[in-house]
Amino acid sequence: MVLRLAALSATLFAIAPAPFQSSVEPLSKPVREQLTERGSWHQGCPVGLSDLRLLTVTYSGFDRRSHTGQLVVNKSAARPLARVFRKLYSYRFRIRHMRFEDQYGPRRSRPDDGDVSGSFECRDAVPSPCASASGARSWSMHAYGLAVDLNPVENPYVGCGQSRDPASRPYFDRSRHRKGMVGGRVVRAFRSIGWGWGGAWTGNTKDYMHFSSTGH
Repeated sequence: MVLRLAALSATLFAIAPAPFQSSVEPLSKPVREQLTERGSWHQGCPVGLSDLRLLTVTYSGFDRRSHTGQLVVNKSAARPLARVFRKLYSYRFRIRHMRFEDQYGPRRSRPDDGDVSGSFECRDAVPSPCASASGARSWSMHAYGLAVDLNPVENPYVGCGQSRDPASRPYFDRSRHRKGMVGGRVVRAFRSIGWGWGGAWTGNTKDYMHFSSTGH
């Protein structure tokens, strides 16, 4: 009996989640160089490299294990976002990929499924998948490091019943909640720091992966 209890205790200890950890650091020289070499940052971007931070957090993977992920974010949002990811970890919200290399590494080494959660990318806002969508070019909130996308396959960018990623079609139906899908608790976690959700946009376009400081 004692041996059985000891074995059970050891098993529970082995599967117990690691404690949440987070850190916020200025971008190191190698990180700056990698962002520049991969084209994620360039001269003319609306935010300088000195105004960005490397946010490191613990997250729950689809394999139910604890992992260490990294996002490049605006320095003004780094610590508030650390609080959000602490809540997501306590909810055991599953994140597929969130390593620095998953977003900023060589393309051949990035995940084939493209299901990468990320933040900073100096680019324009992406037009709605609606076939008739058009509009003037404008910076995405990602270009400021003030937006986060979570699990883009499970949380697609949908317009007029269309998406640019065929793999995300099974997730158009938001009434059937599955692992990695954004739900009410995740939305409220971001709302606690004043961020809005693309899934709440009015009209035919919804960006279920997208959270930002402006809601856009």
